[in-house]
Amino acid sequence: MALMLWIKLKLIIMILLIIVIQQFSISSNDAYAQTLSREQAFSYLRPPYDLGEEIQPGVWELINLDSRVAGYGFETEPLAPLPGFSGAAINLFVQVTLEGKFINAEIISHNEPIFVSGLGQAPFHSFVTQYRGLSITDTLVVGVPYGGKSTGSSLIYLDGVTKATASVRIAHETILAASFAIAREKMAGIAARQPTRPNPDYNEELTWDDLVKQGIAKRKLVTNAQVQESFKGSTWEDDDADAVDYPKEPYLDLWVIDVGPTSIAKAVLSKESFEELERFKEISDNDEPILVIDAGRHGLVGPDFIRNTSPDLIFAQQDKLPIALRDADLDVELANGVPGEVAMILRTDRRLGFDPTQKWQLSVRAIREHGVFQPEIGIRDFTLEHATDKRFFKTDTVEAPAPAWQQAIGQRAPDIAALSIGILGLSWLLAFRMNWFAGLANYTTIRFTILAFMIGFVGWWGQGQLSVATFLGVLRGAYEGQSLEFLVYDPFSLLIWGVVIISFVFWGRGLFCGWLCPFGAMQEFASKLGEVIGIKLIRVPEKLDYWLRYTKYLILGVMVYAAFFAPALNDRLIEIEPFKTAVTVYFVREWYFVAYAVGLLIFSMFVFKGFCRYICPLGAVMAIGGLFRVQKWIPRRIECGTPCQLCKVSCDYNAIKKSGEIRYDECFQCLECVTIHEDEDQCVPLVLAAKGTKLKPSGIGQPVPQLVKAGAK
Repeated sequence: MALMLWIKLKLIIMILLIIVIQQFSISSNDAYAQTLSREQAFSYLRPPYDLGEEIQPGVWELINLDSRVAGYGFETEPLAPLPGFSGAAINLFVQVTLEGKFINAEIISHNEPIFVSGLGQAPFHSFVTQYRGLSITDTLVVGVPYGGKSTGSSLIYLDGVTKATASVRIAHETILAASFAIAREKMAGIAARQPTRPNPDYNEELTWDDLVKQGIAKRKLVTNAQVQESFKGSTWEDDDADAVDYPKEPYLDLWVIDVGPTSIAKAVLSKESFEELERFKEISDNDEPILVIDAGRHGLVGPDFIRNTSPDLIFAQQDKLPIALRDADLDVELANGVPGEVAMILRTDRRLGFDPTQKWQLSVRAIREHGVFQPEIGIRDFTLEHATDKRFFKTDTVEAPAPAWQQAIGQRAPDIAALSIGILGLSWLLAFRMNWFAGLANYTTIRFTILAFMIGFVGWWGQGQLSVATFLGVLRGAYEGQSLEFLVYDPFSLLIWGVVIISFVFWGRGLFCGWLCPFGAMQEFASKLGEVIGIKLIRVPEKLDYWLRYTKYLILGVMVYAAFFAPALNDRLIEIEPFKTAVTVYFVREWYFVAYAVGLLIFSMFVFKGFCRYICPLGAVMAIGGLFRVQKWIPRRIECGTPCQLCKVSCDYNAIKKSGEIRYDECFQCLECVTIHEDEDQCVPLVLAAKGTKLKPSGIGQPVPQLVKAGAK
């Protein structure tokens, strides 16, 4: 009868899952249809930017004060819907400039359990603020450098959040994936460029003539006649008398030379200017210095130009992206033989993606004014294309960050090693020496030592408390066809999951629920404390116990439904598990969460591991996983249950039927019955055999064995 009911219940759960999946498929096409409205997107902007056009769902132009497109603001979910631990993606609003620099990143929504109820939202929001001012060309990783040192490394480290490393890694991957998508679509080439800088070890004797012949010094000559021709037919055609009177004279005689390489700088600068430049490069080692010379009457800058600011009449581009130029504020004296009247050194930050070995364009703006009061401004741009030979530079070997799973494993290698050794040792005992192990005189002491290790090391230190949230996230992510990569961000817990899944085949739910669960271990200690202070365990009546066991399956079914239809509700339902309170945050939480967790431990003093047996949705998952068990691993004798009931009476889980058969879906592998089975002073058949007596088969359910002497009729 019980077997039939158990089968029916599992069929009901399977039908419920099918219904959920079918219903979800109806609405899954609209999963990412809703993006921020214009008003909502605007609320995330930071001055001085304004919101431009929405160029695709969730992607907006950012407009600067001069009404030009200055960058892009975008939601990450439509671009990179990487699933979090709840199965739902973390959605952020990220803003980047055209140069690929992060303006800001803010969280729009997420369902990460550790932040929703646990650590709170503040640490998560604090984490994403670290992107401000960084660039998508930077090699960004979450964590700390190996050995605490980062000298010589091109990696930039972001501080993670203790106890939530997996969630912040998912957020990090989401931000980068979405930003690279925008870079490839809107900012061509910015994501693929490798850092290039002058090679300090390269030396070559060069002259000015060498620079000109080899194209290292590039010239743009614009005569007065040419600039006059550019304004011909416009309002400003007659506003430059010199251009008309001296048509053959140079208006702009521009030379451009990259003086980052030492050999080039020596060839064009005086000794004093060269030494001053070298001092500048020592201080500003990320800046590439560009020498611009004008031998014409343009003069390079306007009358209102202020040193150490961006030049008002010069701008540059590479790959159609602006190159930020700024005056280096250096006094420039040219070497003998170098032509020119006005010279200045500009600087640009290589970290923004500038590569001097690739073609780039420098433009000088000619301005004319028409009228006296509120004159009309006319502009013409004259552009020179330049690139410096690669022999003067070296391309940094990009220290590409290891895959997320390798980073996570590397940072937790000692913990994973210790956990692996512990689990291998325990598994070996349970698989090959179980009877001997359970029969040890000090078995109980050893067992509680192992449970203490699970609480202290696996739980509080390693944060390896498994949760039904992972199961629900996998279920939802697998159906939606999303990557389950989020699992590898927590290799410590993933190792436990792997061992538990394998253990289903051999022991069912017992290995995890009886040995590896930190909160389960806490309940056993609470029960032992209750025993010490004189609290007597309540033996739940057989029929009531039978029905209470199915409560956890009902809870699991509701949570599966909510995972698809109401993730926000599941954020509350997940609190049925007290794991975050008792393990993740060490009981340091709001009083009602602490009261609930402590209440369950007190409950265990009266009803042995009552939470695990009747409430725990993760326990329901484990019990269902136990269906894959292929063996009956607990030793039994023919007398067990007919008539001996000692193991059943001793089993605090009520996992032994009156017939002596083990309910493996309710067995927590405490090995109490195995201890009795191996103990010649406890196991009734062994005791009687030693005394020359035997059990009288007086029927199933006999609570106290009837003894008859050997040979008696």
